[in-house]
Amino acid sequence: MTPSAASRIAVVTGASSGIGAATARQLAAAGYRVVLTARRKDRIEALAEELTAAGGQATAYALDITDRVAVDEFASAFKTVGVLVNNAGGALGADPVATGDPADWRQMYETNVIGTLNVTQALLPALTASGDGTVVVLSSTAGHGTYEGGGGYVAAKHAEHVLAETLRLEIVGTPVRVVEVAPGMVRTDEFALTRFGGDEEKAAKVYAGVAEPLTADDVAETITWAVTRPSHVNIDLLIVRPRAQASNTKIHRDV
Repeated sequence: MTPSAASRIAVVTGASSGIGAATARQLAAAGYRVVLTARRKDRIEALAEELTAAGGQATAYALDITDRVAVDEFASAFKTVGVLVNNAGGALGADPVATGDPADWRQMYETNVIGTLNVTQALLPALTASGDGTVVVLSSTAGHGTYEGGGGYVAAKHAEHVLAETLRLEIVGTPVRVVEVAPGMVRTDEFALTRFGGDEEKAAKVYAGVAEPLTADDVAETITWAVTRPSHVNIDLLIVRPRAQASNTKIHRDV
């Protein structure tokens, strides 16, 4: 489906790698003019060049979504925005609640929740002005069930889920949809590695024995499908897991 002229701009946060980069590629292929945001300027600039060379439209904007002044300055450039994909986030550590690092908890909350709040608030007027806006919140199955060693990340993702659910209630009747996509186990180059502070052995154990975890492209395709539904169709919540994962704690491993 080709997006309408009013909704052609799609902003993707955390677009420097993983699901964010994959989503940017698929939205560009679907006809959107994609605005790539992330802190790593070199990566989003390279991606913008890649998308442009492939015939798409893309621009890069270095942005820390936890910096509200910077976010407001970024948002001021837009009169209308059709799609906002709140993808930036991440997990830090896997310690139990008793010994978890409060600094990690705080950083996860700032990035996953406050960052999503900052960008959504700043761009909501432009999304409304488009006459056909969509806010996507990329949460996680961690936002719908807990697991040992995940307290800080689970708490942040539960908050992000509630943010999306509450926003949908509060803006009903406006021309803006609120979509939540909650992936389960996704194997990307950075998620688990970042969570375990660069420890490759610990990161590899997350996926050990799982034949086919989700890929970034799998999730990006899901996001793009939800965004390109007819305007009157809202995908409130879509939980997507690999077949090998029945829940956050029940995973089939060939070991």
